[in-house]
This record gives sequence, structure tokens and C-alpha cells, in this order.
Amino acid sequence: MKTISLLGIAVLILALGGCATAPPPKQASTPSRGGYYLDDGPEANPPANLEAVPDAVPRKEPLHPFANRTYVALGTTYTPQTTRQPYRAEGLASWYGRRFKGRKTSSGEPYDMYAMTAAHPTLPIPSYARVTSLATGKSVVVRINDRGPFHSKRIIDLSYTAAYKLGYLGHGSTRVRVESIDPDTYDAPGAAPGDGIYLQVGAFSRADNARQLRDRLKRQLDMDAGQTRVVSEGDLHRVRIGPYASDDEAQSDRARIRKQFDLNAVLVRRD
Repeated sequence: MKTISLLGIAVLILALGGCATAPPPKQASTPSRGGYYLDDGPEANPPANLEAVPDAVPRKEPLHPFANRTYVALGTTYTPQTTRQPYRAEGLASWYGRRFKGRKTSSGEPYDMYAMTAAHPTLPIPSYARVTSLATGKSVVVRINDRGPFHSKRIIDLSYTAAYKLGYLGHGSTRVRVESIDPDTYDAPGAAPGDGIYLQVGAFSRADNARQLRDRLKRQLDMDAGQTRVVSEGDLHRVRIGPYASDDEAQSDRARIRKQFDLNAVLVRRD
């Protein structure tokens, strides 16, 4: 057994309930931004088009050699899962922001508040989960790479962007359903048909937003009509480009998209 470390150290020193999630001693000066502990919260100028940041894409990864050991946080002992098994729970989700940006997570990776990641007390690191807002029905897929929240009423701590896409930044927390994802059986919703290499440029809850990005990509990147498409399942609409003949071709377009649109496209391989 060991005590929590890495990003959790800062949390424990500050006597938070985990990853900047405890009720703050006083509210921020602007109520619409929610209550933030000390100087946590959003940055002054967050990137544009956060709605277009793709969900995490589940894939098989080896479990971290240290981040899944039993640990103690705020007097409570936690025993993480060491095998991938079904998990489903409902409760409060919170989020953590700029105060932790760049600090090491429990996986050793720096915390990126604009990536689709999350902290969970016991799910394996790394692993993937679908988080659904019970208030709006919106859902996102995140990669678990950190520990927290250490608060009895909260079950998951999302990154800034994941919370943004679920629509609860200004509230600080919201009720969600958390469901683990098995990469061996997961088939990404809205995946483009056929084998090959694709770029996922965005995922939207509104189809018109997805179509606007698709049309903009076609126009500004001068792509064939069939290469850029919106693929939908339920209320989720993904913008995909491809297939590509090679990784090099896909990475070339990925660099163009990042430069011209400031979007971080994700490479998806369909076998």
C-alpha cells in the first residue's frame, strides 16, 4: 500500500477532495464562471472550437506499472482495478483546470486541460470510459490517466474540455453516468465504413455544427466530396476524413488541419 502521489500530492497538500474538486472556501468573483479553489478554473483565453476536439479513441494499452497499486488519500484506502472489467456508476462529475495544467498526473503524463482525459479513484490507468450527462444526455469518451476525485459525493473528475463538451463548466459539477469501455469490443460510433486510415477531426452533439466543419474542410483543404464526411450515431456526429493510403498521408493532412484550423485531429485505424 502507498499514498497517492503526482498530481494527487498537490491536491492533498491543499486539503482538497481530489483534483480541485472540494467545495471552495469562497466563490470566484464572477458567479457565472462557477466557484474555483484558489486560482483554479479556466484560462483567460481558452482555445476556440473546443466543441470540435475529438473524443478519446479507445485502444489496447498496457496498464501502468505503479498507478494501479492500492493507495491512501485523505484517510481513505482505494484499491484500483488491475484487470479490465465492466464498471457503471452514477454520481457527480467535477472538473479541474489551469491550476493543474502541466503537472504530472498519476500516469506520469502532464495534465492537458484541453485533452479528453479524466481522473477516477479506481478505474485502471490507462483505461477508457463513456461519461453521459444525466441532465442533457450528452456524452463523451475520455481516457483515464489520473487519480481523483477524493470526495465522497463525486465519482469522476473531467478535463476542462470534457466538461465543456458536457456543458457544465459554469456549474462546477453535474450528475453523470460513467461506463467503462473495453477496447477489444469497442467499435467507435460513427466510424467510417471499410478498412484503412482515417482522421477524426471533430465530434458534435449538433449535426449542423458537424456539417459546417465538414464543408469548411472541403472548401479550404480542397478535398474530394467523398473524402470528408459526417458519420452519426444517435446524438453524436463525427467529422471524419479518409481513407488514407498510408500513415504519412494522414499525418500530412493532420499537420495541415492543425496549422489552418487549430484542431488536433486523431488518427483512427480501421482493420
